[in-house]
Amino acid sequence: MKLNNSFYLRNNVTVIARQLLGKILVANIEDQAVSGMIVETEAYSEIEKGSHAYKGKTKRNEVMFGLGGVAYVYLCYGVHEMFNIVTNGVNKAEAILVRALQPMEGIDRMMKRRQVNSVKKITSGPGKLTQALGIDRNLNGISLTSDKVWIEDRGIIIKSKGIVSTPRIGIDYAGKDALLPWRFFIKGNEWVSK
Repeated sequence: MKLNNSFYLRNNVTVIARQLLGKILVANIEDQAVSGMIVETEAYSEIEKGSHAYKGKTKRNEVMFGLGGVAYVYLCYGVHEMFNIVTNGVNKAEAILVRALQPMEGIDRMMKRRQVNSVKKITSGPGKLTQALGIDRNLNGISLTSDKVWIEDRGIIIKSKGIVSTPRIGIDYAGKDALLPWRFFIKGNEWVSK
């Protein structure tokens, strides 16, 4: 069942980031749906220096300042497109980076997009998974209740003891905020990024 907006509009980004583990991210690009189970997330809020929203609204991050329940897709290092889920209400800029997926439907299609001939690690990183799913910046701002990209609850429950919490990756510039334990992943899952 597709998640509705009420899931995203809550005001605790770290709780939502944990609850996304085990949910299914589906992309229906070029009328060919592919999907994967979310196994790793990172939470970001305007109140901490790791967030794109920390210094205020810009053309790049303006989607984060809108109503939750939409995609925030941006280019990282001029190479990788990153898929984020905007949460909370208007002018409460929070988002969750989906860092890794366990591939499910459309694995052949995902391998073709990634130009690899092995299923191993095709979605084990934020740049890899967007490429595998066909997600790019054209989907920036799209509703997560659309027919292009959405998240489903298929009843997979990840218990608290099966979730690992660590500092986020690659945000040393955030000083002490880089130490916040806002990265969440499923313990022992082989698709978690390295």
